Amino acid sequence: MSGTPGPAGSGRPVVIAHRGASGYRPEHTLASYLLGVALGADLIEPDLVSTADGVLVARHENEIGGTTDVADHPEFADRRGTRLVDGREVTGWFTEDFTLAELKTLRAKERIPLLRPGNTAYDGWYEVPTLDEILGLAEIAGTWFGRDVGVVPELKTSTYFRDRDLPLEEPLLRTVREWGLDDPGSGFVVQSYEVANLRYLAAESRVRLVQLVDPTGAPYDRVRAGDPLTYADMVTPGGLAQIAEYADVLGAAKETLLPRRADGALGRPSTVTADAHAAGLEVYVWTVRRENAFLPTDLRSSAIGGDAGDVRRELDALLDLGVDGVFADQPDVAVAAVEDRAARYSPRSLFAIANR
Repeated sequence: MSGTPGPAGSGRPVVIAHRGASGYRPEHTLASYLLGVALGADLIEPDLVSTADGVLVARHENEIGGTTDVADHPEFADRRGTRLVDGREVTGWFTEDFTLAELKTLRAKERIPLLRPGNTAYDGWYEVPTLDEILGLAEIAGTWFGRDVGVVPELKTSTYFRDRDLPLEEPLLRTVREWGLDDPGSGFVVQSYEVANLRYLAAESRVRLVQLVDPTGAPYDRVRAGDPLTYADMVTPGGLAQIAEYADVLGAAKETLLPRRADGALGRPSTVTADAHAAGLEVYVWTVRRENAFLPTDLRSSAIGGDAGDVRRELDALLDLGVDGVFADQPDVAVAAVEDRAARYSPRSLFAIANR
């Protein structure tokens, strides 16, 4: 894995396979990541949590009852419990109660089977992968497909894990150095909804950083510290200038950039994309999914949540804003939109239009 994915200086937005090609395979599996690359994604995105023995593994969150077959393992029945995770009470099985060897006895399953029943055909096929395994896959896939493949991990619930003496940042930095990725051009980019961990990584490394923001709420580490900072504050011009002090990219929900009307239909764009660019930040938008359940009401094809809607129109609206990257569950759909746009606005096509 080397180099910055995407055509450098081309202005072409990068496509990030969100949890891999999670619209086609159970998320956070090597098969999902590999398919994402095969479908044209520039980068793959694992969410990172810790095992009991301090190994970074990819799961959407530390509770794994919804993404693995742990409930079918009677030997782990007594590990089911309830935890307070970032202020929320969560019941299930948690990665920090399993060693890596124990996690490797589990198999992944589809997290949202009612919306993606086709993915359930792959339930039970794949292991829970480690960060090292994902980096190895990215390197091999880059060789197979003849292009650089980046990895964009998200550190999940950092404060929670640090409270349990299982910090995510130190193992991440060790891995970055072992793999020779401590360089802004390495294609390795780290995300978080929290702030202190990104500031720490900015001071301790040269990797590119993404500050994630939700449409509502506040970074949990700031809440814990008694800081009144909210995500809404962070996307004001002043807040974006502060993010630019330590991060390179704003990772914003699509509703933050392209709010919806009261009836749920696609609304008018906000100024956040332009404001972030003015602050010197790139903008990655999350998450584009083709199922009706995730689309504005006017882009849905039916009342059935799992049916495919007009995701292309949403993609085009986001690309019109000038975003620099798109997280997508179906990366091929995003790649097609990006490539069509690049062809439409290439110097050759603009010359043809001007000389009609």
